[in-house]
Amino acid sequence: MRRPHRRAYRAMADVNITNLVDVVLVLLIIFMISAPLLQSGIEVNLPQTRAAAITEPTEGIVLTIDQKGGVYINDVWSRLDNFESNIKQAIADKNTSTVYLRADSLVSYGTAIQVISRLKDMGITDIGLVTAHIEKGKKGSGR
Repeated sequence: MRRPHRRAYRAMADVNITNLVDVVLVLLIIFMISAPLLQSGIEVNLPQTRAAAITEPTEGIVLTIDQKGGVYINDVWSRLDNFESNIKQAIADKNTSTVYLRADSLVSYGTAIQVISRLKDMGITDIGLVTAHIEKGKKGSGR
């Protein structure tokens, strides 16, 4: 009488990670392409200084004035008619009274002063001016 042949199962010692590497590389490419798109903010050409104290605001309300004089509160366009109410709402939402002003270098001085004056009239005194840092070797316009 013959005994049935038993198969001997052995443990596989190597792991095929080719599929894992393929997935990781595809995800890496996707994140590399989408990361610059996730940077929010209104595009402004900041005035350049030698000693830029604040390059990117960390906490607080970001108030941006673009080249055309448009005012944005935390990247949301705001009319000057209801500017005060929008600022008060942003202060309540973020629970901070710090305001960082990012203004394009071509914005007229009067527009920036008008916005700062409105902030001061509201009792906001913690205002930071965001500038870009002049790289060494480059000279300013000399105006």
